[in-house]
Amino acid sequence: MKRIVVAGAMVLHFMMPARAQQKTSPEEIKSKMQWFADAKLGIFIHWGIYSVNGIDESWSFHNKKISHADYMAQLKGFTADKYDPQAWADLIKESGARYAVITTKHHDGVALWDTKFNKLSTAKSTPAKRDVLTPFFAALRKDGIKAGAYFSLLDWTSPDYPGFLKDSSRYKISEQPQRWAKFQAFYQGQMAEVMKQFNPDLWWFDGDWERSADEWQAVKVRNMLTTFNPNTIINGRLTGYGDYDTPEQNFPVERPHYNWWELCMTINNNWGWQPQDTNWKTPYEIITIFADAISNGGNMLLDIGPKADGTIPPEQVNVLKELGKWNKKHEKAIFSTLGGIPQGHFYGPTTLSKDSSTLYLFLPGKVTGEIMVKGLDNKIQDITVVGNGTKLQHKIVGKISWSPVPGLVYITVPANVQDEYMTVLELKLDKPVKLYRGKGGLNG
Repeated sequence: MKRIVVAGAMVLHFMMPARAQQKTSPEEIKSKMQWFADAKLGIFIHWGIYSVNGIDESWSFHNKKISHADYMAQLKGFTADKYDPQAWADLIKESGARYAVITTKHHDGVALWDTKFNKLSTAKSTPAKRDVLTPFFAALRKDGIKAGAYFSLLDWTSPDYPGFLKDSSRYKISEQPQRWAKFQAFYQGQMAEVMKQFNPDLWWFDGDWERSADEWQAVKVRNMLTTFNPNTIINGRLTGYGDYDTPEQNFPVERPHYNWWELCMTINNNWGWQPQDTNWKTPYEIITIFADAISNGGNMLLDIGPKADGTIPPEQVNVLKELGKWNKKHEKAIFSTLGGIPQGHFYGPTTLSKDSSTLYLFLPGKVTGEIMVKGLDNKIQDITVVGNGTKLQHKIVGKISWSPVPGLVYITVPANVQDEYMTVLELKLDKPVKLYRGKGGLNG
């Protein structure tokens, strides 16, 4: 059981699920995780040869939707001829994101940098004829954005990796341990290249489910990365040896169990560019999901999938720009905040200032009339509409003089202060937030 101080006097207890047992000490990594906790928003980028035909990244051949040979033939179409890494970084900055994570190598084994370990890279095997990662990492850092590297541990194309298609494999590790050792040296060698060339602020591993921690040599890998850069952050997909949890696509209802977590999510239904997928999430939907994530003490890693020529589809650009406009207006309620008060006190997302003396209320949709906060055992000194400046009044209802139970707070929100997507209110409190968590009754 984990004991987590959420804010002020509130202490919540959570059980960690079996799969998510964290083998790193939260206290030991607390200082390096601070920028991540403050960042709230990252942009994920899935870019690779799968964008040539607009098909599933790696999984399309693994699941036999397409042959491996036809999948790899996409190498001939990856041009990156309109790729503008600085424009990508500038768009990410405009979105309000504080970090970005790009696929350095997916499960197909195609490296986006000029690896020395084989010829399977954008530099050696595609018309792009270049390492596309180096200029992007440079552009991110020019814009003050933390740079993250997605890295697939498994490699379904490597002849020395046991797995290949969904219903077949090349060999058993127990029968050919030297071949497995050869693959370990290969993938760790490529990882070392990425480590030394780009020094990622964050490693976003994937594919760990196919092997055990011992087989991946997870402890060795973690030590290699953190010895090179003690401040680098590792996601939870290193068989338990990561620093934070990464729920994928599935939106938490209850606050996740890790001290730090991140919802990774697509803008439509797929990670990479797929022209047939037009099920775009709207800016309103993205913003409300984001608000829910930060309310629960997490981050959102929002994915974009550029085309093979390096252009970003306009629907994705629009979402990032609209998200950025909203983030800029409500910055004080989003970045460098704490997760908000537990569910049941307010019907919507909330966040808290780091000293827990300012409570932010996020109002989904067009809210007119009164909103209500329950169990707030504080005096409200001031209520302001964030990004608007309008002062609002509140009323205490149901407070009984002889009872310790606080009354209900009602706040009237006029129509003329509404944000296009989500209005945010700032409640200045007399002290760090204190909540009544009882069941009512004569004695509270």
